Amino acid sequence: MASRSYGACVLCQRAVVVKMMCRGMSAASQLQSQVDFLKGEPHRKHPGVTNLKTLRLPDELQTAARSIIHRAQVPRLPDRSRSLTNFLWSRKQAVETLTLRQKAVSLEKELWEKAMEKRGDIDEQLLEDRIRKKVFSELRRTTYHWTPMKYDEELGVVYMAARLAGGYAAVRRAMNEIKKRDLSFAPQSLLDFGSGLGTVVWASHSCWGDTLKEMVCVDSSGPMNILAERLLKGDDERAEPHIKQVYFRQFLPVSPKVQFDLVVAAFTLSELLNVKEREEAVLTLWRKTNSYLVLVENGTKDGHQMLMDARDTLLKKQEKTVYDTRPASVFAPCPHELPCPKLAHEPTTPCNFQQMYQSLPLPGHNDRQTEKFSYLIVTRTEPAQAETEGVDWARLIAPVQCRTRHVHCRMCCPDGQLQHLVVTARKHSRDEYRCARSSDWGDQLPMIRRVEDGVQSDSE
Repeated sequence: MASRSYGACVLCQRAVVVKMMCRGMSAASQLQSQVDFLKGEPHRKHPGVTNLKTLRLPDELQTAARSIIHRAQVPRLPDRSRSLTNFLWSRKQAVETLTLRQKAVSLEKELWEKAMEKRGDIDEQLLEDRIRKKVFSELRRTTYHWTPMKYDEELGVVYMAARLAGGYAAVRRAMNEIKKRDLSFAPQSLLDFGSGLGTVVWASHSCWGDTLKEMVCVDSSGPMNILAERLLKGDDERAEPHIKQVYFRQFLPVSPKVQFDLVVAAFTLSELLNVKEREEAVLTLWRKTNSYLVLVENGTKDGHQMLMDARDTLLKKQEKTVYDTRPASVFAPCPHELPCPKLAHEPTTPCNFQQMYQSLPLPGHNDRQTEKFSYLIVTRTEPAQAETEGVDWARLIAPVQCRTRHVHCRMCCPDGQLQHLVVTARKHSRDEYRCARSSDWGDQLPMIRRVEDGVQSDSE
């Protein structure tokens, strides 16, 4: 009898568990039926997927680049291109004058205090000279020495071998965010500030083709402009450019009333001397923006910081003379306009993303490489992505970890917080779970409802 009673209890418990699971699944399916964010798309192509597969340079661009590099016969090209890549990646912001002065004053005060502790008979003038020399010596030793990059034809070819494919991949990935989410956007004009080899022109042409009727490339380096033109013509001066209506300038158009549908500055802010110059450049570019402003930098702490400074400038700073009253709003990658939570956590880590690409087929180059970059897209228009009631879109800021029947997602959420969400089919809707398994670092993830269980702070 006891065994029968025990068996009956076990069966009852199992029945209760099954019933609760069914209730949970029915609730999730009911929620799923009420919220349709897929818009008829399969889960692997849900509206938040903006990542691209391994990118390859357009055939015409790759052929022209190989021809130019072959003709140039640059000595030790593989080693020099590798060194230039490492140098550009490790490059930091120039130290601000005020910061340098504060550091010098602090160091001088510290040295004087140490000298006074000895209390010996010291010639004050001699001591002052010694301390001044020591301060200068210490500042020279510990301060990053920023110098502007000056490209001649040979260094331009080295840059082409080192950065053409990676730069194209980063810009193409950033532009795909606009192309995927704003289907109605068909730009007719483009401004590329700090155009370099013209990768922005090629990337925008890959996205929108012949809708672009005017493309203005601005770069202060004459040799780089010449190389960019040679790339467009397939390294044949007599040939017609592969992409037409491209105009090269060394200075920005003067009139503040001239606007472009798409304005891009890729790896350019890091070439400006200080915060003031970067702020002025960002405001100037924004004045010339009719729809979207795209900023791309290296995926380093400094690159991310420069983009966040630009974001704050556009969202908070008021200009004296306003020619276009439409306000700035962040389009990507941030799902909010609050302070960046990445900068609030210690140790600080950059918000960056990655894109796989095929490098130029040159000696010493790996076939496939990964470009790690940070980007910011600001728009004057209302967000084009249709807002589904009850759905928030968070940005995946780390690789998605798929496990058995659950997925680990680290996200930046619309409330301005970082979250570690464990997505399961039982706790969440089936659609949300399958979307999570189909998403990756850099994509947007639909959040149908806030789930307290399984949510952890990244600071833990």
